[in-house]
Amino acid sequence: MCRELDLSVSAYFARRPRPRSARSVRDEVLLERIRAVHEDSGETYGVRRVHRQLRREGIHTARCTVERLMREDGVEGVIRSRRRRTTVPEPAAPRPPDLVNRSFTAHRPNQLWVADLTYVRTWAGWVYVAFVLDAHSRMIVGWQPATHTRNRSAPGRAGNGPVAAGHQEGLRPDPSQRQGKPICVNSLH
Repeated sequence: MCRELDLSVSAYFARRPRPRSARSVRDEVLLERIRAVHEDSGETYGVRRVHRQLRREGIHTARCTVERLMREDGVEGVIRSRRRRTTVPEPAAPRPPDLVNRSFTAHRPNQLWVADLTYVRTWAGWVYVAFVLDAHSRMIVGWQPATHTRNRSAPGRAGNGPVAAGHQEGLRPDPSQRQGKPICVNSLH
C-alpha cells in the first residue's frame, strides 16, 4: 500500500494514531501547576521563582523544563527594573528653615501645605511629579509634571489646582531632600 501511495513506511506509521507520550502527559500536569503558582503570585513570578515554589511543594523537575513550558504557554513574570537614584544631596547646600518643626498637622484647611516630588517610570522614560498637599484635608492643591528635576518653581505655577490662584507665598523647595521627605512647606495664617 505504501508503494502505491508513494509513501515511506515510517511516514505511514507516523500518521497512525498512537497513545500520548509520558513526557507530554507529565508536561500537561506540570503546566497546570505552573499556571496555578504563577496566578497565586499575582502573575509576578518568573521561571526561577516558579521553579523554587514547585520544589517547595515537592515537585522536582529541571528548571529548563519549567522555562520551556512557560515559554510555550506564554507565561511571563514581571521584570524588575533597577532602582534609579534621582538625587545626590549636597551636604554643604543651604537648607530652608523648618517653619513647622516637623509637625505636619493642621486644624483647618489651607493652614499648612506640604509638598513632595515623586517619579514614575513610563514607556517614554521617567516622569517627575511635584505636588502640594493640604495637610488638613489631604487634598492635592497643586501639581507639576516634568521630564526632569531641574525646575525649581513651585508646583501649580502652570495652572494645576488652586495653588495657581495665588497662594504661593511661603513655598520653599528643598532640592537636596526630594525622596520620601517634604521638599517644601507653606504655612498660611
